[in-house]
Amino acid sequence: MSDSEPIVFRPRQAGRFDPGTVQSHQGGPAPAIVSFDRRELDELLAVYGRKVATGEWRDYAIDMGKEKAVFSVFRRSSECPLYRIEKNPKLAKKQGAYSVIAAGGLILKRGHELRRVLRVLEGKLRLV
Repeated sequence: MSDSEPIVFRPRQAGRFDPGTVQSHQGGPAPAIVSFDRRELDELLAVYGRKVATGEWRDYAIDMGKEKAVFSVFRRSSECPLYRIEKNPKLAKKQGAYSVIAAGGLILKRGHELRRVLRVLEGKLRLV
């Protein structure tokens, strides 16, 4: 392509891409990836922002896989995560899709509503 050649935009053909599935490298549809939606990310980042403001947390990571999505929080980016907030849709009807897991693997809270599960991270109010 040269500098004088114009860029031509062509409309996408209907039915060629389904955002619900991801194409695998073999050409067939791969299983969908579990991720956090906008409402869930808003709740997670609200808690994260409050903890960063107090100086307790400094970094986070988001991992998405076929079975679960994980939001990990760190005191320092070079350490292992302090807490992992997991979304596992397979457990949605049983114990709840959301869980907060401490660094040692202890499940602190599990439930069906993310806001309630995140309350375990808020801690007690302190008088300053």
